[in-house]
Amino acid sequence: MHSENRKGKRVKAGRSSVKTTRKGTYDLEYIFDRLCDAKRAENVVQETIDKYVRACRYLTKYAEEIGVSADIRHIDVDFARGFVSWLINDKIKFDGHNFKLDEHKTQGLSPRSVNDYIKTIRTFFRFAIKEAYADDNPFEEVTLITNPESPINILSPDEMRAILNAMDQRSFVEFRDYVALTCLIDSMMRVGEVLSIKESSIDFGSKTLILEGKDVKNRRGRFVPLEDKTLRLLRELIRENEEFDSEYVFLANYGEKMTTNNFRQRLNNYADRAGIKKRVHPHLIRHTGATMFLEDGGDIRHLQMILGHSDLRMVMRYTHLSKKALTEEHSKHSPLLQIQENKNKKRKTRRR
Repeated sequence: MHSENRKGKRVKAGRSSVKTTRKGTYDLEYIFDRLCDAKRAENVVQETIDKYVRACRYLTKYAEEIGVSADIRHIDVDFARGFVSWLINDKIKFDGHNFKLDEHKTQGLSPRSVNDYIKTIRTFFRFAIKEAYADDNPFEEVTLITNPESPINILSPDEMRAILNAMDQRSFVEFRDYVALTCLIDSMMRVGEVLSIKESSIDFGSKTLILEGKDVKNRRGRFVPLEDKTLRLLRELIRENEEFDSEYVFLANYGEKMTTNNFRQRLNNYADRAGIKKRVHPHLIRHTGATMFLEDGGDIRHLQMILGHSDLRMVMRYTHLSKKALTEEHSKHSPLLQIQENKNKKRKTRRR
């Protein structure tokens, strides 16, 4: 029975010292959505947003496999270490990807990919702590995986020509791919930068591309020079695109902007058609071009400007000398050659 003294008075149901929560506050997808909103407000590139979306999907998938809900309160150091182990040993590469062949869907991600996810989720937890969704960051306790670097087997000029020659320029999509690959080779740009070219980006008078900061990984716009052949092909592709209502140059055959994943898959198919056994991907074209530029006597600081790196050390790490150049230099300067004496002296040909 209620006391008569309570009539007409507000009844206190909860404690003022206890913080109430919104529905879904601890749900991973909910917090990742908040992070993506914050990053969009910072005007980060879409590629970064996509990384967070994939990280959320993988965390949720792992939680499902070990039988817990996708709740940030369930992620502790043991969970984090188990998740990393799952990425290395069990995660199916390109799982659910519509454009990848089954032979490419191998088990376990590369050390580099796993490290990328560790760093991405560390950033997620820093945001979660700042926004009071979490108290600590379990991924700070996870050590990055040692990533042994193998030498990159760049393409030869003959292999580059073979890929270009594998494209049937009578077809719209293959002519478009031919122009995109020619532009990649000539400009040494990232594939996302090439596919973001608009008609207004091309200055035919000065023979340069004008890259806007929003389309560039480091958010710093730059000018990229192009050869006459590349400019001629771009003009021709722009004429082919006249029936489409788009500002972009590289379009799907239904008029939408071409995606990087679509181009990667198509480039891989052309390499197979050309009989090339190396794993061919857009970044290999950039790396090959940078190497060829240096080997032909190009200045490394000019290359730095073309590639769009703010730090020269990035260019030094990014490029390397080919096996051919190393062999030629070794033949000229081998220590063994330098210590050999009496090179012209007649030598005995038989051993006793």
